[in-house]
Amino acid sequence: MPTKMTHHVFLLSAAFGLIPVYPHFLQDLGLLPLCVAEHFIHIHFFKSLFSASGCLCAIGLPADITLITTSQNLSFQPKHSNTYVHVDNTLPACAVLGAQWGDEGKGKAIDQLATFSDWAVRFQGGNNAGHTIVVGETTLKLHLLPSGITNKECKLVLGCGMVIDPWVLDEELEGWYSITKERPEGDRLFISDRASVIFPYHRFYDEADKLIGTTGRGIGPTYRDRTERVGIRFADLKFLLNDKNRLIEAADRMNNQLNAVGVKHQISSDELYSDISWILDRFSNSIRSTGPMLHSALEEGDQILLEGAQGSMLDIDQGTYPFVTSSITGRANASHGSGIHPGQISSCFGISKAYTTRVGNGPFPTELSLEEGPGKQMSKIGNEFGTTTGRPRRTGWLDLVALKESQRINGYSGLVITKVDVLGDLDEIFYCVSYLLDDKEIDYLPTATEDLSRCKPIYHSLPGFQSMTGDEWISLANKSRNGLGLEILPASIRDYLKVIEDFVGVPVVSVGVGPDRMASIASINGPFDFEIPEATF
Repeated sequence: MPTKMTHHVFLLSAAFGLIPVYPHFLQDLGLLPLCVAEHFIHIHFFKSLFSASGCLCAIGLPADITLITTSQNLSFQPKHSNTYVHVDNTLPACAVLGAQWGDEGKGKAIDQLATFSDWAVRFQGGNNAGHTIVVGETTLKLHLLPSGITNKECKLVLGCGMVIDPWVLDEELEGWYSITKERPEGDRLFISDRASVIFPYHRFYDEADKLIGTTGRGIGPTYRDRTERVGIRFADLKFLLNDKNRLIEAADRMNNQLNAVGVKHQISSDELYSDISWILDRFSNSIRSTGPMLHSALEEGDQILLEGAQGSMLDIDQGTYPFVTSSITGRANASHGSGIHPGQISSCFGISKAYTTRVGNGPFPTELSLEEGPGKQMSKIGNEFGTTTGRPRRTGWLDLVALKESQRINGYSGLVITKVDVLGDLDEIFYCVSYLLDDKEIDYLPTATEDLSRCKPIYHSLPGFQSMTGDEWISLANKSRNGLGLEILPASIRDYLKVIEDFVGVPVVSVGVGPDRMASIASINGPFDFEIPEATF
């Protein structure tokens, strides 16, 4: 029998526990059109709360609203209405994140999972990201477009947490068209109206950076404008276009900022008008309120793939600050930057190389020389040059201390270890298990850059393994799909993977043994244990 409730309302939230909602409080806030105090709380008010925060249920409803619960769903029915709000168990989303300093090979893992996804969503960053996908003789280098674009049945979203350069997006789409003759804009590619626009001003400003070693793509300055609440979102463009005073104010603000960092280039309001007009002409059919779109898709049972950019150690809050990117790269932002709630993410895969690289400045405890030895081999065989900038990546042995820190922050369901093949023919493979900081051994990543810069790695090692050609690795990967999985790998590689699993506390679910999308070996019955179909583009 349904139970009648009193007239105080509590929302049970996965994140915050019980939250009281008093009808007279809602009335005082001017929300009376959404609810009638002491008598009736409007159905859509609850529905919006569920969508935004992932509330699990509500208790303490007014006496003339019935609460009906089962183990599978939650429904509300006003006594004098036939309308229900029905909250189903939705099929949650899956996140793929970089577990190091970026450039781990996320694009390949995302490309594989996208085969079985209905949606692929980028949730943070901008064209400072670089995802490379190799299919036979074709190499795709993506900076803004989600890697899920390779599945033509997969819808694509540039999420609300992103900063987007429309000119780079246009160039990337033209490149995609030249290969596939497809124009996905407005058909299966959608831009969040809440995403921020990167203008030429942001690039000019970013190029003045001499400390962090940024990509110079305007990412940081655009995020700064968002935080200062002066940034321009895609939703704002049409209103700016018709407001000459706002255009003049925006141009003046931009010029003051450029002058402050010694950049001579100036922005006119006419330039700004022209830029906004072009953006709207080019992308107005793609700009949508994507958060509600994704929530509805989840309610309908669609599978959603959330694509991270950069890596955990570049997170603005949790990374090696200040040598980090300008956004939150972790699991916590995968939902927020997509416009869905945290409870809708069921699995999260961390992508890590079998060694370590980073681009730009900042401390790097396990760094090796690029001029000789293993560091040179990693750089040359691993083709360690930035997809976005072309800069050579710094290389080093696998840092398990940093990888375990990455796991603590993100809670991975499984690890994907890429570029194992690059380590072939090394006599020994070293890995860092702790640091020596001022003669004291520590097993954590220091917060202060000054401390991390003084850390000396403490290594353990394992015997190396024989190298193979690219075709030999692909042949081995194909054989692994006959029920052998990771067991097909040489014993020394399996020992290395076991060390990683035991240290980090997360199973290895897939191993990359070459750049081709077919060159992967998955754990038996794991999330990547499937036949990789031919590319559809």
